[in-house]
Amino acid sequence: YQRRVHGVRIWRRRRPVSVFDSESDISRMTEPTLTETTTKRSFIEGEQPTSSSRRSFTEATSGHRRSFAEGIVARLSTDSRRSSESDRRSASIEVVKFHETKARISFAQEQAKAGIKQGQQDLEDLKKEISMDDHLVPLAEILSRYGSDVEKGLASEDHHKRLERFGPNALTPPPSVPWWRRYLNQFTNMFALLLQAAGVLCFIAYGLDQSTPDNLLLAVVLFVVVALTATFSYFQEAKSAALMEGFKSLVAAYTKVRRDGIIREVDARDLVQGDIVDIQAGNRVPADLRIIKQNGMKVDNSCLTGEPDPLSRTLDATSDNPLETRNLAFLGTLVVEGSGVGIVIQTGDRSVMGRIAGLAAGTGPSETTLHREIHHFIMFIFRLALTFGVVFFVFGALKGLDIITLLIFTIAIVVANVPEGLLATVTICLTLTAKRMAAKNVLVKNLEAVETLGSTTTICSDKTGTLTQNRMTVVHVMFDEKVWACDGSITKKEYESSSESFLGLFRVAALCSRSFFVNDEENMAMPIRERKVLGDASETAILKFCELEQANIDAYRGKHPKLAEIPFNSTDKFQISIHTLADKNDKRKLLVMKGATERILDRCTTALYQGEVVPMSAERRFQLDSLLLKMGGMGERVLAFAHIYLDGSKYHDKYEYDTDKPNFPLEGLTFVGFMGLLDPPRETVPGAVEKCKQAGIRVIMVTGDHPVTAKAISKQVGIITEDTIEDIAEREGVPVTQVDAKRAQAVVVPGSALVNFTEDDWKRVLDHKEVVFARTSPQQKLVIVEHCQNRGDVVAVTGDGVNDSPALKKADIGVAMGITGSDVSKEAADMILLDDNFASIVSGIEEGRLIFDNLKKSIAYVLRHLLPEIIPFLVYVAIGFPLPLSTILILFIDLGTDMFPGIAFAHEHAEKDIMQRPPRNVQTDHLVTRSLLVNSYMVIGVVQTCAAFFAYLILMNDYGFPPNTLVGMDAEGDYGFNIMFCKWDDHPTFSAGKNYTDVYNRNAEGKFSMFDTLPDDCKYFDENLAFTESNYLSGKFGDYIPYATPNYQSSKLGEAQMAYFTAIVICQFFDAYICKVRSISLFTHGVFKNRVMNYSILMGLGITCFLSYIPPVVAVFHTGPLHGEHWCPSLPWAIAFILIFDEVRRYVNRRYPDSFIAIYSAW
Repeated sequence: YQRRVHGVRIWRRRRPVSVFDSESDISRMTEPTLTETTTKRSFIEGEQPTSSSRRSFTEATSGHRRSFAEGIVARLSTDSRRSSESDRRSASIEVVKFHETKARISFAQEQAKAGIKQGQQDLEDLKKEISMDDHLVPLAEILSRYGSDVEKGLASEDHHKRLERFGPNALTPPPSVPWWRRYLNQFTNMFALLLQAAGVLCFIAYGLDQSTPDNLLLAVVLFVVVALTATFSYFQEAKSAALMEGFKSLVAAYTKVRRDGIIREVDARDLVQGDIVDIQAGNRVPADLRIIKQNGMKVDNSCLTGEPDPLSRTLDATSDNPLETRNLAFLGTLVVEGSGVGIVIQTGDRSVMGRIAGLAAGTGPSETTLHREIHHFIMFIFRLALTFGVVFFVFGALKGLDIITLLIFTIAIVVANVPEGLLATVTICLTLTAKRMAAKNVLVKNLEAVETLGSTTTICSDKTGTLTQNRMTVVHVMFDEKVWACDGSITKKEYESSSESFLGLFRVAALCSRSFFVNDEENMAMPIRERKVLGDASETAILKFCELEQANIDAYRGKHPKLAEIPFNSTDKFQISIHTLADKNDKRKLLVMKGATERILDRCTTALYQGEVVPMSAERRFQLDSLLLKMGGMGERVLAFAHIYLDGSKYHDKYEYDTDKPNFPLEGLTFVGFMGLLDPPRETVPGAVEKCKQAGIRVIMVTGDHPVTAKAISKQVGIITEDTIEDIAEREGVPVTQVDAKRAQAVVVPGSALVNFTEDDWKRVLDHKEVVFARTSPQQKLVIVEHCQNRGDVVAVTGDGVNDSPALKKADIGVAMGITGSDVSKEAADMILLDDNFASIVSGIEEGRLIFDNLKKSIAYVLRHLLPEIIPFLVYVAIGFPLPLSTILILFIDLGTDMFPGIAFAHEHAEKDIMQRPPRNVQTDHLVTRSLLVNSYMVIGVVQTCAAFFAYLILMNDYGFPPNTLVGMDAEGDYGFNIMFCKWDDHPTFSAGKNYTDVYNRNAEGKFSMFDTLPDDCKYFDENLAFTESNYLSGKFGDYIPYATPNYQSSKLGEAQMAYFTAIVICQFFDAYICKVRSISLFTHGVFKNRVMNYSILMGLGITCFLSYIPPVVAVFHTGPLHGEHWCPSLPWAIAFILIFDEVRRYVNRRYPDSFIAIYSAW
């Protein structure tokens, strides 16, 4: 038979020996040397061994093979003298292990030559379908293979050896990262590194010039910002991690096992291959088992295959596929009915669950779209800052500035380009959004994943528990040869409960049942659909249906006492019970039967039709078969119901019913109807799917359930609305092969067809408008996700089972179920739906789009004040203007007046068209685009710069420094250090001097008239650098002094810088409101709805007043108090060229979306 050993298929002869017999002698003989082990490891890991290690390896392995062969021959030659079975078994093992070792070494060498890492190969192997034969070989051979006994189990000695060799029966947890490393990781993202680099530059600038503490303060603040945001992010992620640690393990805590002939309850972690395990209803299967005994045993494999129906277990294989066969039970699945005994064939990581968990762990997480966007933005800012810095440095050097001044101002230019508050803005925006999503029952584990969900173009959704309710429900009934819908999540009742035919069907359904509600006050007080029931899924659905039709079903049953019963079994496929009638005067007995449709219909000779018993004619049987096909085509499990009245004289009250050899009629029954059972869609799912389609998102169902059921549910929830090729063929009455496949817009693909898919096949399938994958394995789900991503899709995957975890990990964003989800799926996912509702994903998509919109708006808002922050430095170097804006005021803009409105965008509500837009193209639609840069720098940035300089010039003019005098005034760094005074020839002229004496006279009015003389060492700036008498000597706000002292110059420049700062702040206030919308009118969206934004504006005003009017603050930061009229110069610019202009721009873009203006201004 064939077996895979480290990826190599080898053939072995079947051997009736245990692979776990004592191997102490052989282990000593075959134990590899240190050199061999080391070299083999290097081959396996794909390293290139040295020539000496190759020689050592070759010598060691050749010697090893010789000693191996010699040992085998010696052992085999002793068979004539030693006839013990254990020796023959050991000899056989040695032969097998020799071939395994040889195959392993050859395979490792091939990989080493190909440069393949063992871990990579293991991951590729895990992606392949499960290959095993433990379910196919005879039971006796299984017991022999694992050296066990049905009654006695393993011996304790064997158990200890195997436990030591193979380890505990537990899934290996993912590697943990120390808390301090997770914390330090928060400092290594690109934005944090950029801010830290800016902080280091500020420290350098302070070291070069310690005359002012501005650079030192800026450096400290930058590092504080990085530390605070890193700490905030760390605690947010730690909170989610702590929640994940609270989920329980998949492996059952304790289980019953047979060892040394004694049944013991042991820790499930101690199970090994060959253990004989007893399990019963309510137990989790503790390991992968081959069933060797069973008594009505059913298991719930939904966490593994996605199929919600309990599946019966048998002793014989029913399929070559291990996941489909019924003689295996898998670790982590639940026994819902009956009991059984099994032999452990795989444990822990080697189990089917373990393979899936390993595949999930080995699948690297995808980089979030937001992470890529932030990186893209940071690289843009880095290049921009570097470009401005280099240009400034070169230009300043050409102008003759000294090197220290050049370095200081170059650093200032670079820092001005860094939006220091953006990192905090991004973190807080994501956190606030995560909190809003938590209120909508969505737990966000990875903050950046919020935006990825908004960028999603394809959702690969599981069916069971996500699109459906994960509980069987009666969705249709058939009586009077019509199919009627029942009350459900998306359907309404269509029949009359008073109909005689329905009452006949109801009576059989209510009586022919073994299920009942858990009888406690809390359970009975719950809504009927939520109550706990003792019984299988089908009986539970029928019981709840009956209870909804007639309250207190127990009382109804009490009026029809049960006399005898034959439970349902997989051989007969029907259930029978016999009851007395509610009418005490009617001595007849009622036999009721339900079961598989073909079994029931074959036993019926009559049918109940419109309250009358009519013959079961061939035409009627044909009609019933047609209705049966219709219900089956909707993916429903259909049960048939029948009854027959037993003669009261024969079947009297003391009649003894024999249920083993029935002494009552099982033929000649009256058919009363069908019931169709289905795990129905959640009520909110159809609307959610429709919203996804409107938003341009394709929803693909990927389920382990049957194709017919998958197609039916897909149609009910709106995933499939077009015809498949089978639908077209059926409608036109032609074979499928005669239908042009291009006509079909929808397709349902079974997992079996994916095995041999080529790239062309994948393209053909995924090009369909609507796609459903059914009967898929965990490996296939992962491959589906990969092929969707290869098309350029941003893929979100939903799932709850362990089978979904590899796909959850691989997806751009994985969404697990909080209620029914397994631990492995929750660990692999980025988000968890706490209510297991697909509709919550749509809320998440809207929130994700909103967070991208709001981040884009916040970035646009931040970028628009960068130009007015940079231009003052360029003007200072180019034409010698006194510096209009200090670096410390830049910091107050970035971390004060601008940061709070920037954060307030996180509270902005969505624009009306947010879910009508197609998903953004992650390749072209970035946070920062060409049109956004044009709008921010070339339009609004220019307006803000003009408004700020206008306010600056007006204030300087009012204090005696007209605009024409400012050019060159600080070209040599004299401003604020030397006296400036006036000479009156034909006009007053200012100059600077060091040894000024009292050279002016007062006129009769006591005012200054002119200078009489000037010091010899005076240096004139410009003959035209004039202050008029009316503007200076009777200046609006200046004292009557004939000269400007350094203190006067500095104080008035501080006020002028404050005017420049205030102009930026006011323009940014208007800018904050126009950034609230990207396309629609601001007045339609709502100007003042965002109260946080309103408060942020007021806070910005408060910061401005704080800097301007608090004397100690003025003294520390070298600002000055503004007069009322100096707040106003920027208002006309803000109203006309920001508010009104942008409203007109958006109107033009809406009216003419293809125009040149729209293309280059719609951001």
